Amino acid sequence: MPLTPLVSWAQRHEEIYLRVELTDAQNIDVHVHEQVLQFRAQGHGAKGQNEYEFSLEFLLPVKSEVSHRSTQRHVNITLQKEQRGWWERLTRQERKPVFLAPDFDRWLDESDAEMEIREKEEKKNKLKSQRHEEKGEWFVSLTTGMLFVYNLVQFLGFSWIFVNMTVRLFIFGRDSLYDTFHTISEVMFFCQILAAVEVLNAAFGVVRTGVIPTLIQVVGRNFILFIIFGSVEEMHNQPVVFFVFYLWSAIEIFRYPFYMLGCFNTEWKTLTWLRYTIWIPLYPLGVVAEAVAVIQSIPIFDETKLFSIPLPKAVGASISFSYVLHVYLVLMFLGLFINFRHLHKQRKRRFRTKKRKAN
Repeated sequence: MPLTPLVSWAQRHEEIYLRVELTDAQNIDVHVHEQVLQFRAQGHGAKGQNEYEFSLEFLLPVKSEVSHRSTQRHVNITLQKEQRGWWERLTRQERKPVFLAPDFDRWLDESDAEMEIREKEEKKNKLKSQRHEEKGEWFVSLTTGMLFVYNLVQFLGFSWIFVNMTVRLFIFGRDSLYDTFHTISEVMFFCQILAAVEVLNAAFGVVRTGVIPTLIQVVGRNFILFIIFGSVEEMHNQPVVFFVFYLWSAIEIFRYPFYMLGCFNTEWKTLTWLRYTIWIPLYPLGVVAEAVAVIQSIPIFDETKLFSIPLPKAVGASISFSYVLHVYLVLMFLGLFINFRHLHKQRKRRFRTKKRKAN
């Protein structure tokens, strides 16, 4: 007669667990065929060192893949149920084999097993949530760092422009008005090209601000800088360049440090007041200076035919770029209205919120 080891069992909704009481088991052969598990191995069991074997015909089908792991005292076998569910017993025959007993170390009733599943799901969801939060915190930290560096670079750039122009004004007086473009333009080009990042930040929701007002300001300034000043050499020595650059930088030396502090949820009340107040006189003055620059450039574009739009040879003429500039003058003051209203709403909202907090 073959020797049969003691076997303990337990289940979950998707698995069957068997524990075979064999010490130092060797030559383990375990497989499933047509709902019947066959086991054979050599080891030290209830009858000493011998070969032991058993077979179990399960109540319901199981998958043919069997995993087993041998320890110094046991052989642990895990099988997957064909269909998820709870079995009323392990074997097809109602009478339990004499060598089979419950594994009380792993035994759970159905309700406890369901609770175990829920706990595992909750733990899994909690880990997912923690990982998501960690990723979110990492992304926020990276975004905050990039915003801080961007605002710092812009602050340094516009501060250099403002200080340089102020010092030159005190040293050279009126003469400094005529060479502003040659001394300042490279840094201004850099700052205004970099300002395109602000449009992307607004478009992708990195910062909470309107895309249209940001786009109007960046495109408007770059039009003046690259088209009116940069492409027309006759404009390089005009005093209006000084006033445009000076007014732009006077606004930005307060705006960018305010944003730098905002990256770390820090506020300096004086700087906040200046950021939301200094634009009231400076922004309209800047637009007026830009309009003067456009008006001064119109005769030059008419004379040089720069950027003129050629018409068919039969017509024998071209459309002067000055027509575009006339339209741009109208759009410039429309943009002033849109941005002025946007900035006014920001100021009103900011100081209304601070007043509520104070109350």
